[in-house]
Amino acid sequence: MTMAALPLADWLRSLSDDALAALLRSRRDLATPPPANSDVLATRAGTAGSIARACENLDSATLAVLEVLLIAGADEHPVDTGRLDDLLGTPPPGALDRLRTLALAWGPDEAMSVPPAARDVFGPFPAGLGTSSPELAALGSDGLLERLRELGEDERALLTTLSSGPPIGRTRDAATDLPLEAATTPVQKLLARGLLVRRDDRTVELPREVGIALRGGVVFGPEVLTEPDLPTAPQQQSTVDTTAAGEAMEFLRYTEALLRTWSEQPSPVLKSGGLGIRELRRLTRDLGVDERTAALLVELAVGAGLVATDESTSPEWVPTTLTDSWLSSPPSGRWLVLAQAWLDLPRMPGLAGGRDAKDKVIVPLSEEARRPLAPTLRRRVLSTLAELPEGSGIKSVDELVALLAWRAPRKGGRLRDQLVRDTMAEATALGVVGLGALTTAGRMLLEDDLHEAAAAMADAMPRPVDHVLVQADLTVVAPGPLEPDLARQIEAVADIESAGHATMYRVSEASVRRALDSGRTADELHELFRTRSRTPVPQSLSYLIDDVARRHGRLRGGVAASFLRCDDEVLLAEVLGTAAAEELELRRIAPTVVVSPYPLAEVLDALRKAGFAPAAEGPDGRVIDLRPSGRRIPARGRSGRRAESRLNPPTEEQLTALVAHVRAGDKAAHSRKGTIVRLPGGGGADTSATMALLTKAVAEQREVWIGFVDSHGTASQRVVRPVRVGGGLLESATGERYPLHRIASAALVED
Repeated sequence: MTMAALPLADWLRSLSDDALAALLRSRRDLATPPPANSDVLATRAGTAGSIARACENLDSATLAVLEVLLIAGADEHPVDTGRLDDLLGTPPPGALDRLRTLALAWGPDEAMSVPPAARDVFGPFPAGLGTSSPELAALGSDGLLERLRELGEDERALLTTLSSGPPIGRTRDAATDLPLEAATTPVQKLLARGLLVRRDDRTVELPREVGIALRGGVVFGPEVLTEPDLPTAPQQQSTVDTTAAGEAMEFLRYTEALLRTWSEQPSPVLKSGGLGIRELRRLTRDLGVDERTAALLVELAVGAGLVATDESTSPEWVPTTLTDSWLSSPPSGRWLVLAQAWLDLPRMPGLAGGRDAKDKVIVPLSEEARRPLAPTLRRRVLSTLAELPEGSGIKSVDELVALLAWRAPRKGGRLRDQLVRDTMAEATALGVVGLGALTTAGRMLLEDDLHEAAAAMADAMPRPVDHVLVQADLTVVAPGPLEPDLARQIEAVADIESAGHATMYRVSEASVRRALDSGRTADELHELFRTRSRTPVPQSLSYLIDDVARRHGRLRGGVAASFLRCDDEVLLAEVLGTAAAEELELRRIAPTVVVSPYPLAEVLDALRKAGFAPAAEGPDGRVIDLRPSGRRIPARGRSGRRAESRLNPPTEEQLTALVAHVRAGDKAAHSRKGTIVRLPGGGGADTSATMALLTKAVAEQREVWIGFVDSHGTASQRVVRPVRVGGGLLESATGERYPLHRIASAALVED
């Protein structure tokens, strides 16, 4: 005997408050706006959109149980869970409880139901099986297997292909209905045997019974019902942290180089937004990285607020004022800014270089790479790594992709697997992951403990060294990351030739002159190499510094619009005899002084091009550095900081209030009401009848049914016990207050 279906609304009313709160916590879309009663809640829970959202967080095994319930017809009539044993073999433990918690299935084991709209979510062929054939069902499993054993190899191969889903095939052989003796093709033979069903002249369908038989008598195999293993390789956590810190140092170096490059020569913004492919390739050459790394660098620089577009008519990507403070921060602080920006970035940098739906190339920083759910999925990948023992790293990213696909096959869309791979690659480049394992700093970052994350990365990063190794060929080797002050001094007098765990610099005449231009003296440069080099300073370096210094600064310039002074009148005369002097409009005002109407920086540049080595001096006669420090624009707020993944879940107090709201609505909807008093116009001024009714309820301590319209214009019903009426408010025994002008109708509740 078939049991009658229990309506979802009645089942919701029968739930305990804790169970109803668990439903509203798990399916947050059902609580916004607060449902008036269980009927409204059931209607929302049964919509296709809400069901699809709830299914996104279900694993393959739980989804399999829901699909099998649909195959059994639980959306049309109650189904005994014993039917699941027939179709699944051994149902996965806990799956039904999970579906009940989410109101995707309800009822006792002997009469389970699912929302009818679930069929819209899973399509016309749940589990990839076709519709049932009464003829084959009447044969029974033994009779069907006997018929299948009569098939040839071609016929069986065709059925096997369709059995994996979808069960629909297109063929011209469906146009004719031939007896088995006249059939020549596999399709015609199968149609004649009743193992295929013709839907139209070009379409055939595999009956459900055949599909299940070819799957071994069950709808899903163990690979769907059992979570795949994730093989790991044990590592020392210290080894993981140290390895990842080395990658993080490299990423910081590339970011610094990017900011320096765009300070001097910003890249233009495309008319459609983003960074052009030509500019991206220029960056790959300048920075010495591949295009994927360059795309990640620019995305994080913008995402962290270090770079933005200027407000000019031809906008460019320009570093912001945050760049200077970022560059002056310790390495762990710089890492934290980039890592936090990456974790919350509502974009997919890995899409750069691919093609969109219109077959156009996706460029970095374009709107096509925006994916608001990327932070949620990124955290999901890292959380999976966090479940592993400390130091345990995955052996293969493909195995992690398979595990996450099993845990939430409907989450992430078509880019689901790519985002997992991109997340692992980007996390490794940033030092959040090392050797396939989550680092200590990455674990703290995932837990939003930013102070501990920076501290852990600082502990893992190599200690800054306070010395260099000067070679006879005028190269300077830094055997590790230099102390910030030493790094600035070396970079002022030498150019980076190769970078890595050990950085090589080269000293040249131009680099020494650059150091002297910035105000350093020859004695200071000698002292720098003498005190900071662990190897003897070669004579060639000392001679180079002295030779450049001897010629440097003999010609001095000042601002008056600008002036030049020189104690050597012969040298000054030589300057005045050049073509540059005429272009600069130099004019002698004293035997040792000439002036120009042009800015000093332009005068010095022109003279350097003419072969001279002038230096700029300040009001006190000391050498000053006039080189521009690079363009900067005001910093802006970072977008996407409050991603969907960071929204706080409802508190217990909010859930308690929601449950009480639903219960009150149920009580109001099913209460016996006396004569209803309505306010004029559905909510105008109080009438004497309404006030009299409410006053009577207060005096007699009786419950009142009210029709109420909230500030959003949503109408609902309530049963309240008034304790006070006055001042334009109705106050209930539970402390709730209802403005009288929002009460559209009222009636005493009859016992």
